[in-house]
Amino acid sequence: MQYPEGHVSRSIYALFRMVSTPSSKDSLLEEFFPDICLAIWTTTPWTVPANAAVAVNAKLKYAVVEAKSLSEDVHLSAGNKKKRLGNIVTEPKMPFFIVASDLVPTLEAKWGIKLIVKKTLSGSDLENCRYIHPINNMECPVVIGGDYITTESGTGLVHTAPGHGQEDYVTGLKYGLPIYSPVDDDGKFTEEAGQFNGLDVLGDGNAAVVKYLDETLSIIMEESYEHKYPYDWRTKKPTIFRATEQWFASVEGFRQAAMDAIGHVKWIPAQAQNRISSMTSSRSDWCISRQRTWGLPIPVFYHVTSREPLMNKETIDHIKSIIAQKGSDAWWYMTVEDLLPEEYCDTASEYEKSTDTMDVWFDSGSSWAAVLGERDCLNFPADLYLEGTDQHRGWFQSSLLTSIATKGKAPYSSVITHGFVLDEKGLKMSKSLGNVVDPHTIIEGGKNQKEAPGYGADIMRLWVSSVDYTGDVMIGPQILRQISDVYRKLRGTLRYLLGNLHDWKVENAVSYQELPMIDRHALFQLENVVKNIREGYENYQFFKIFQLRTEVNKVLEIARTGKLIGSSLEAKVYLHVSDAILASRLLEMCSANYDADALHRIFLTSQVEVVPSLDQELVQNISHTGEYVVEDDRVWIGVSRADGSKCERCWNYSPQVGSFTEHPTLCGRCFNVVGIQPTPAMAAAIS
Repeated sequence: MQYPEGHVSRSIYALFRMVSTPSSKDSLLEEFFPDICLAIWTTTPWTVPANAAVAVNAKLKYAVVEAKSLSEDVHLSAGNKKKRLGNIVTEPKMPFFIVASDLVPTLEAKWGIKLIVKKTLSGSDLENCRYIHPINNMECPVVIGGDYITTESGTGLVHTAPGHGQEDYVTGLKYGLPIYSPVDDDGKFTEEAGQFNGLDVLGDGNAAVVKYLDETLSIIMEESYEHKYPYDWRTKKPTIFRATEQWFASVEGFRQAAMDAIGHVKWIPAQAQNRISSMTSSRSDWCISRQRTWGLPIPVFYHVTSREPLMNKETIDHIKSIIAQKGSDAWWYMTVEDLLPEEYCDTASEYEKSTDTMDVWFDSGSSWAAVLGERDCLNFPADLYLEGTDQHRGWFQSSLLTSIATKGKAPYSSVITHGFVLDEKGLKMSKSLGNVVDPHTIIEGGKNQKEAPGYGADIMRLWVSSVDYTGDVMIGPQILRQISDVYRKLRGTLRYLLGNLHDWKVENAVSYQELPMIDRHALFQLENVVKNIREGYENYQFFKIFQLRTEVNKVLEIARTGKLIGSSLEAKVYLHVSDAILASRLLEMCSANYDADALHRIFLTSQVEVVPSLDQELVQNISHTGEYVVEDDRVWIGVSRADGSKCERCWNYSPQVGSFTEHPTLCGRCFNVVGIQPTPAMAAAIS
């Protein structure tokens, strides 16, 4: 379903004449009988033939009002195409009627009628009062509805047709109201609707109901009403709600087991667990049948006279054996006699096969059984389910429910939820906008190689690993060029390293303890990078490997534009991380042995400080800052001028420059390195 803005409904304010109050409340409204009505408002007049009750809110106050006189602009309102007063307004005397007290001024202005409050009462006082149905003349009750009855619009009294609305249906079940829907599969009134039989409910039928109610003096006002309305997403046409017989899977018996299983699954991102828990805990029984011309059949037979369903172990086993040989289409082309077991041959003519199909979510939700249950090389449960954020209500949940009901455990160990791919302006991709990015074109290139060059599969992989897939991500020509630049730097660095190793032999390897400190420092940095990369990939957090450096670079660029720094080595980076684990890892990288400040090497800055809190003085003294959120982890980034002076050897800034008499222009790290490197004369003597 889609709910677009701008749908215009033909709404009516109508009167249903009251006939009695409960015996315990005889004196409540006796002074107004027999000339008192309930005033209702509806945007679907075609549902009035199916009316079974009028619902009120027990917490609201209601008023009995008398219509005294029309305002001066009533004729203008009557002639307005969007608003028309009903015939009853022209009568010498209108009946008393009941509306919500808070709505009296609003309705007075809308109708152009002076309303005088004669009595007030609570919604609970009206329960079990009776009125005459305006079309079929049956007596119907006043009932207590839910919080959906408000004073934001309408009259505060809700026309209730349990056969045509979810809230009405629930209220109907509570009061034992008839679930009545005189509308057929073509959206036309049936014989049960009497004089409206055969009319299209959204067309001539709606107009006919309005006309009848007005002729019988039941309409105060008809008004065009613009609002959201359910449309079919494929045909873009308005839909209707009606109650029909369906097959349901009861969730009540295993709901708690499903909730328990959710807690034993690893959800990425973690907040996905809250979302599916909320949806599972509040879901109703699962309607598994559909009325479509395609899909898997529901293997049930109906007695042609009594409509009693026939479905038992014998019939199911027989149909299973047929479908195993001939496929599910056999249900559609085989006769009832062939589909029923032999013991039903004598009575087969008394049955017809169902035309209902299975909900496609039941199909997809059972895929674990077909995939994991039928292949010896695969294990149950699956290691991982991967889908978009919309599948907590869909595939993730349907898979969970079918598995819990039959296996008693979740069908997956981990679940990853990803966002959706947008263009580089953040717009949804569509053919009509011409902004669709085709992965094949990214890899192979388009017809015009200048406008759409082929980047190869590695660029595609690098883009995927660089984005935070837990939210919506963007891609486009400019983003791909940036990723390509990053890739060239990586590839160039690796080629340089491999070039230096072209004649290296294992037997020439030097043990770690014998390596110079600078080489051990390099290996330490490499080990940290490999460790963090491995952890990121094992936790499906590919983007964390790539993204922190990217975000720091953004703030460095802001500082460069603001003339605070030139080279990034002139900068000191401050980081504050809300997640304790991530903060601990960053601190480890800042305080490594041998002054191996891995973080500032990764950021290409002189210093990095991980601050435990954002005190006011720090924030005020740093003019260039940035912030980003990864899952629930908030990272604050600040950039200032680096402490100390520039080291002539490594070009990093350090407070230690100037502290060493022998080498006053070196930082502490470079001073140590120079101190352990042999001079040319020493090297010649050693050799």
